[in-house]
Amino acid sequence: MNLFSQSPFSQKLEGLVLPCVVMFCPKNWSSQPAIVKFRAWSEDESAGAIPYLVRRGHRKSLVVTEYGEISAAEISSGAKGPYHIQFITLEPNSLLLPVLLHADMVLYVHTGNGRLTRTDGREMKGINLRRGDVYRLQAGSVFFVRSNLDSERQKMRIHAIFSNTDEDIYEPSIGAYSSINDLVLGFDRKVLQEAFKVHEEVLEELISAKRPPAVVHAVTMGQKSVYWELEGRMLDFLTGNKHKKTKGAKTFNILDAEPDFENCNGWSLTVDRNSLRSLGDSNIGIFMVNLTKGSMMGPHWNPMATEIAVVLHGQGMVRVVCPGMANESECKNMRFKVEEGDVFAVPRFHPMAQMSFDNDSFVFMGFSTSTKRNYPQFLTGKRSILRTLDRGIVAVSFNVTNTTMDQLLNAQEEELILDCTTCAEEEESKMKEEIEKEKQEEEARKREEEEEEEKEREEKEARKREEEEKKKREEEEARKKEEEREREDEARKKEEEEARKREEEKKEREEEEARKKEEERKREEEARKREEEEEEEERERQEEEEARKREEEEREREEEEREREEEEARKKEEEEARKREEEEEAKKREEEEKEEREREEEEEERREQEEAERERKEEEEKQRREEEQQEEARIREEEARKREEEREEEKEKQRREEEQQEATRREEKKKRQEKQSQREETPRREYEEARRQEEERQKATLERRRKGYGKGKT
Repeated sequence: MNLFSQSPFSQKLEGLVLPCVVMFCPKNWSSQPAIVKFRAWSEDESAGAIPYLVRRGHRKSLVVTEYGEISAAEISSGAKGPYHIQFITLEPNSLLLPVLLHADMVLYVHTGNGRLTRTDGREMKGINLRRGDVYRLQAGSVFFVRSNLDSERQKMRIHAIFSNTDEDIYEPSIGAYSSINDLVLGFDRKVLQEAFKVHEEVLEELISAKRPPAVVHAVTMGQKSVYWELEGRMLDFLTGNKHKKTKGAKTFNILDAEPDFENCNGWSLTVDRNSLRSLGDSNIGIFMVNLTKGSMMGPHWNPMATEIAVVLHGQGMVRVVCPGMANESECKNMRFKVEEGDVFAVPRFHPMAQMSFDNDSFVFMGFSTSTKRNYPQFLTGKRSILRTLDRGIVAVSFNVTNTTMDQLLNAQEEELILDCTTCAEEEESKMKEEIEKEKQEEEARKREEEEEEEKEREEKEARKREEEEKKKREEEEARKKEEEREREDEARKKEEEEARKREEEKKEREEEEARKKEEERKREEEARKREEEEEEEERERQEEEEARKREEEEREREEEEREREEEEARKKEEEEARKREEEEEAKKREEEEKEEREREEEEEERREQEEAERERKEEEEKQRREEEQQEEARIREEEARKREEEREEEKEKQRREEEQQEATRREEKKKRQEKQSQREETPRREYEEARRQEEERQKATLERRRKGYGKGKT
C-alpha cells in the first residue's frame, strides 16, 4: 500500500522529502547500534540521551558506499526491547546484495522505487516497490533489492523494523541478517568444490575475489562474470531451488486506502492484520499521522501496543505522561522536541499527545508492536473515554461538582485530532524552562556537593591533625615509658650483676675453705673414702636402676594415656558419625515429609495456601534452629578439642621440664663424680711422689754407703 499515490489526501504530502528506516544488518558489518534504555530524563535533550528518543545524528552507521548506505538505531520502551530499526538508502540503479533474514521484518518504502526479489526455498518471487509500499518478509527468507534508474533519479529509501517477540527474537549477537558470501565462503575449499561440482579455477576466482560491500552498483546482463553466475548458483544452493521461478506478488500501499480519521486538523491511518493479510502472524503493525499547522493528536494511550515512530516531515513536540502508579525513580513525565529523521517510542498505557508548530505541518509514521485491534483510548473530545463513564462517578474522582465536570467534557466538539494553536511553542518553552531549571538545580546540587566536600575535607584535615597530635603524644609517652623501662632494666641488670659477683665470690670462698678442709682430712679419710666410694658406686647403680625403672613406668603410663586418648577420640568420632547419620536420616525424613506435604498442598484449595506457607516457614525455622543447635554443638566440640590440646600441651611442657630437670641432675652428678675423681687423684699423686722421693733418698743413701765402703777398703 503506497502512502504517496493519488488519493484525496495524498496532496498533503506531495513534494516532501522524507527519511527512512530499515531492519537488516549483515553479520560481518558494523557493530550493534547504540541502545537508548528506559530511564528518567535528567540530561539535556541536545545530548541525545532522552528516554524513548534517538536523534537522527545518533544513528549507528553500518554500511557507507558511493552507491548507498545503511544505518540503524535501537530504542527501548521500558517494557520490551530494544527494538531494532534500520534505514537503507540506495542510489538509482544500485543493488543491496542477497542476505538471509534472521528475524521477521516489516518494511516501508519512504522514497524512490525498485524491485525486491525473495525466496523461501520453494520459489522465487519478485515484488515491485514504490513510495508508500508496506511489505513483510519472514525469518529464513533470502532476498535482495535493486533500485530503479528513473527519470527523476530519486534515491530509494526504506524504513524497517525487526520482530521482537518470545517466539521470534532479534539476536544482536548474530545481527538481523547475514550475507550469503559469509554463509558460503565460511566452508573449506574441498567442501565447496564437492558441493558445487565446479572446476578448481572457478572456485579459485570465487575465493580470491575481493568481497563486495553490501550495496553495489547494479550490473547489467552483459556485465555479469563467472563470479556473478556462481553467486546465483549459490543462491539456488542455499534455498534448494533446482530451477529458478519468478512469481509476481501484489504490493500494499498505505495511500491507496482511505484514512481511519480525517478533519481540517490532519489525518491518521493504521495498517493491521485486517488491512494486510501478511501481517496476520506477525507482531508488527504500521501507522501514519499527518498534523497540519498548529494541531494536536489529542491526549490518548494505546492499550495493546507500543508505538515506535519516525518523523517524516517537519518538527513537533511530544508529551508523554507516566501512569499514576509508576515508579518515579524509573519513569517521569516528559516532553521533547523531534525533527525530521528522529525516532521516538511511547510505551503501552502511557498517555501521550503529539503537537505541530504553527509554521509547518508535522508528519510521522511508525510501527506498533501488535497487529491486534488497538483502539486508542482518548481522554478528550467527542470520543473521550470519560464521556462513556458515569458522570457523577467521574466528578467524585476529580472531587468537583457534576456541573464542573459537564463543562469540562462537553466544551470540545472536535475529536481525535484537535486544533491547538501555539501549543507546541508553549511546550517547547516549558521544555526549555525545565532544562534551564534542571541545569540550575544541577549547578546548585554541584555547589552543595562541593561545599559538603569542602566541609568534609576540612573535618578530615582537623581529624587528621588531632590524630597526628594524639599519635605524637602517644609516641612521646611510649618513648618516655621505654626510657624508664630501659633505666629500670639497666638498674636491675646492675643489681643482678653485683649479686652474681657476690655469689661467685662467696662460692669461691666456700670452695677454698672446703678444699682446705678436704686437704686436712684427706689422709685420714683415704680408707673411709674407698669404702664410701664403693658404697656410692653401689648407690649410684641402684639409683640408675631405679631411674631406669621409673622411666620405663613413665613410658608405660604415657603409652596407656595415649591409648586411652586414642580410644576416647575414636569413640568421639564414632559418636559424631552416629550423630551425623541420625541428623542426615532426620533431614531425609523431614525432606520426605516435606515432599508429601507439598503433594498434599497442591491438592488443597487456594484458600489453604497461606496455611501451607506458614507451615513451610515453621519448618524452615525449625530446620534453622536445628542447624543453629548443630553449630553450637560443633562449637562446643571445638572448644573441648582445644581444651584437650591445651592439656596435651601442658603435659608435654611438664614432660620437657622433667626431662630438663633429669638432665640437670645427671649433669650435676657427673660434675660431682669429676670432683670426687679429682679429690681421689690428689692423695694418690702425693703418695706416689712421697714414695718416689723415699726411693730416691734410699738410693742416695745406698750410693753414699757404697762409696764410703770403697774408701775404707783401700
